[in-house]
Amino acid sequence: MSKILIIYTGGTIGMVPTENGFAPKKGFFINELKKTPYLKRPELPDWDFIECDPLLDSTNITHNEWNQIAHMIEKDYDNYDGFVVLHGTDTMAYSASALSFMLEGLSKPVIFTGSQIPLCELRSDGYDNFVTSLFIAGQGIVREVALYFGGYLLRGNRAVKTSADGLIAFSSPNYPELASAGIDIEYNHKRLLEAEDLPLNVVEIGPHRIGVLKLFPGIRFGVFKPIIKAGLEGIVLETFGTGNVPGYDPSLPSVIKEALNAGTIVVACTQCMQGTVRLKAYETSSALAEAGAVSGYNMTTEATVTKLAYLLSKGYPAEDIRDLMETDLRGELTRPE
Repeated sequence: MSKILIIYTGGTIGMVPTENGFAPKKGFFINELKKTPYLKRPELPDWDFIECDPLLDSTNITHNEWNQIAHMIEKDYDNYDGFVVLHGTDTMAYSASALSFMLEGLSKPVIFTGSQIPLCELRSDGYDNFVTSLFIAGQGIVREVALYFGGYLLRGNRAVKTSADGLIAFSSPNYPELASAGIDIEYNHKRLLEAEDLPLNVVEIGPHRIGVLKLFPGIRFGVFKPIIKAGLEGIVLETFGTGNVPGYDPSLPSVIKEALNAGTIVVACTQCMQGTVRLKAYETSSALAEAGAVSGYNMTTEATVTKLAYLLSKGYPAEDIRDLMETDLRGELTRPE
């Protein structure tokens, strides 16, 4: 029988009503689990439970919590066959993306999940998400960081929260799901990462200065010049379409070049849910490419931000980071043919 470590960080699944709205309550979730007899069924793996202190609404998750979770996994890596991380939904895709990069040499399942409705409420989706994640982790077929929610198992660094109130809250716009859960759990074996037999190594992520700038019609880049020049280590540009930027503002290339000359890494992503960045495919993306920005291809913003933070934390030179941002490290991107 496999053995799984459950790491509870907070989030909606274990929240209770308070005078200020729902909030996590220490000890509530484990007490609910102890009252659930089917969690001892032989089909499920054996499990242990760790509760983080303090428990957080995921809105308050930072790189400090990513490091904490990673080191908790590292500490007990040899004692368990897999890990389930219970997490709030708002930033779950960021945390799953971050852990996918931080856990170098990972060869065991790390499954993120949570719920849209607290466990204490009628119609909570928490039990199904939790039990199915526990079952998937126990099977050990997936040996990467993944996210299970609403019947679908997604690669962690491909997931995006696409619904604030639907029970199928996450999607993977540019990569097929790793598995779907119906009567049986059907795995998409060809889409799973092949884990290498390497020792686990945790790379801590530091408090790097990364900015995300979303383009919109009529944007004036001169307004953002002071921010871009304020010592940012990385800039993620959410561009139109396949990497297109407005051509009416001649200050854009100079702003980007100034940032690059100061050592800032500039990565172009697309605002579109599906598709990829193709710099120079249109005239409106040529200025960005010529200024020295690199392509994020079809990475999510969540994966781009956390990958950039991971590479900066590795201490690589800027030129190496630019190359690695365009390189598939953990299944987070697909380069166009």
